[in-house]
Amino acid sequence: MTTTTLKTIETKIPARMDRLPWAKWHWLVVLGLGTVWILDGLEVTIVGALGSRLTEPDSGLGLTTAQVGLAAGIYVAGACVGSLVFGYLTDRFGRKKLFIITLGLYLLATVATAFSFTPMWFFVCRFLTGAGIGGEYAAINSAIDELIPARRRGAVDLAINGSYWLGTAFGAVLTVFLLNPALFAPEVGWRLAFGLGAVLGLVILLVRRNVPESPRWMFIHGRDEDAEKLVGEIEHTIEEETGTPLDPVGDDQAIRIRQRKSTGFIQIAKTAVTEYPKRFVLGLSLFIGQAFLYNAVFFTYALVLTKLLGVPDDIAPWSLVPIAIGNFLGPLLLGRFFDSIGRRVMISTSYIGSGVLLAITAALFAGGVLDAFWLTACWVVVFFFASAGASSAYLTVSEIFPLETRAMSIAFFYALGTGLGGIIGPILFGQLIEDGIPAIAIGYCIGAGLMIAAGLVEVFLGVDAERKPLEEIAQPLSARDAD
Repeated sequence: MTTTTLKTIETKIPARMDRLPWAKWHWLVVLGLGTVWILDGLEVTIVGALGSRLTEPDSGLGLTTAQVGLAAGIYVAGACVGSLVFGYLTDRFGRKKLFIITLGLYLLATVATAFSFTPMWFFVCRFLTGAGIGGEYAAINSAIDELIPARRRGAVDLAINGSYWLGTAFGAVLTVFLLNPALFAPEVGWRLAFGLGAVLGLVILLVRRNVPESPRWMFIHGRDEDAEKLVGEIEHTIEEETGTPLDPVGDDQAIRIRQRKSTGFIQIAKTAVTEYPKRFVLGLSLFIGQAFLYNAVFFTYALVLTKLLGVPDDIAPWSLVPIAIGNFLGPLLLGRFFDSIGRRVMISTSYIGSGVLLAITAALFAGGVLDAFWLTACWVVVFFFASAGASSAYLTVSEIFPLETRAMSIAFFYALGTGLGGIIGPILFGQLIEDGIPAIAIGYCIGAGLMIAAGLVEVFLGVDAERKPLEEIAQPLSARDAD
């Protein structure tokens, strides 16, 4: 067993990584890490689209409508717990170890879900599946932001987070066929849906094995020689690809840090609350708003269509496809403006704009103006903007806190914001569906209010992080130790 010697060093690794031109190596990072959001979108959509089927006696589970909402809440609760546990481990033991472990947990749990024969087994499996996905959020977002050049960080981060909706679209189309009783028995189709999710996860795991550890994490934790070697290999690969030597990095771009083994919970909390109180409020606001809206709507949308608007079970999942496309196109098309126009303007516009559009949709829905087609059309427009805002929440909390606490910061805000908005939302909407359209409209208005409030917080407390190195946005704790 080797012993790592911790010391004070100077390194140019952050500047060397940020000055790299976009290359095939960056696409490896995107494909290996970013594709996990497809799995999360698939999971959420499968349960939402299969919600009505799972309430049928011949499904093998026979859940009630309220239990479908409860299962959604349990999945989110697992994600919150997983994000905190694995987030801390990610900051301590490295990005790569944890984004392999968390994906492995997801694979095992989602396979086990396919073999559920009682509600309790189903709930436990959903909790563990959520724990794997929650841990992924912390490990993946921190790794991506530390590997992608600063000038492209916003656009890439939003596009990757937006890939969640590719999983949603895939899940919606998949469930249309799996819900067809002419093709699959009621107790078989939904089980196959979870099994296919595991197959996709296995493919991602094979690609992910080739993604390296974050050099920024390595030099902080006493592995500076390994980090120098890794960055040198990346630079050599890119120079061979482009045929052009990379620009040298000046001595003035070096940072001096005191290496550390780990960062404790107390220091993490102290850093966020006492040193960055405004950023703490900002992160919490952004997460609560988007988590309530998305988890409430998407875990129960199929039930709204089937129970309240009379849409057949095998047709309802199709409505999620255009909504998913709108969600994916929002971050993809608007992402580059987060790097050019800036974070504060784009984040506040996305949140406030989607909140206003949602309030209008709620009013029209309550007034009986919208049928299933037009309600879906309204959601496409609402979520085009909301999706860009929701993706930027992960980008924001990943950028605005020190490197040593990055994964734990993502985990904390995800857990707290999602816990408040994501658990309450599905359970509340599961009950509101039983009370009819007016009650659901009130729930939509609550979501609109939270989104608008979060957008206003961004206006006043937003951080102008566009195109800036991570170390400039928030000085690493190890750099303070060296000083």
